Amino acid sequence: MTLAYGWHEAGWVRLRVRELPIPGLPPELDGLRIAHLSDFHLGVPSRGRRAVEKAFDWVAERKPDLVCVTGDLLSRPKGEPHLLELLARVDHPYIVLGNHDYAISRDPFSQAVELRDLEHGTILFDETVRVGEVELGGVDPRSWMEKRPSRFADSDAPLRLLLCHFPKVLDRVPEGRWHLILAGHLHAGQIVLPYGFGRLLLAHPGAPYPEGVFERNGTVMHVSPGLGTTFIPLRFFARPEATELVLRSG
Repeated sequence: MTLAYGWHEAGWVRLRVRELPIPGLPPELDGLRIAHLSDFHLGVPSRGRRAVEKAFDWVAERKPDLVCVTGDLLSRPKGEPHLLELLARVDHPYIVLGNHDYAISRDPFSQAVELRDLEHGTILFDETVRVGEVELGGVDPRSWMEKRPSRFADSDAPLRLLLCHFPKVLDRVPEGRWHLILAGHLHAGQIVLPYGFGRLLLAHPGAPYPEGVFERNGTVMHVSPGLGTTFIPLRFFARPEATELVLRSG
């Protein structure tokens, strides 16, 4: 029964709209909608595949202003055709990769994948692009894991948005450089044991930013619970989620 529930929860996706106050956001950008998706881990058997498909259908229906994806798209190369079909459903997603995309992981089922240029979407490798009033930056996971700081020139864009697979980036960014950071990586713990008034994350028990919204020195970060699974195709008390962030000024 326990395993059956964990298998069920891995595909029981939450489709969530969340209002997010951003310090310094100009009033003209109040109400900007950003879809945040993360951690698909396609290419291995998992109910996470169903969660990813439902998430993309939901985003395609809602038509947000921006679609952002924060890494670990694939666990094996055989998932790439499905990934490309999903990305084509939404309006030009902006993407960073994660450690699993390069098979830099303790997961024995992970295999490296070569993703560079996409027909539908842009992958950011330690670079920025300007989309209207928004500057989008993306951290290359190889730079992060090799402890080579990603360096971005100063910018006066009305909204400065950084995509990074790893939530601890919040502790490293220069104060005032970014209004908003989007991250993933931790799957909200994936296997979680509730106790009393707390929750024990078995995979990342000491993670300071497991999922949700955090703020440091005026920078806001949203950490996605992700959509897929690693190691085992189960989730316990850590439902997959696709999130639409509605930015609010003030």
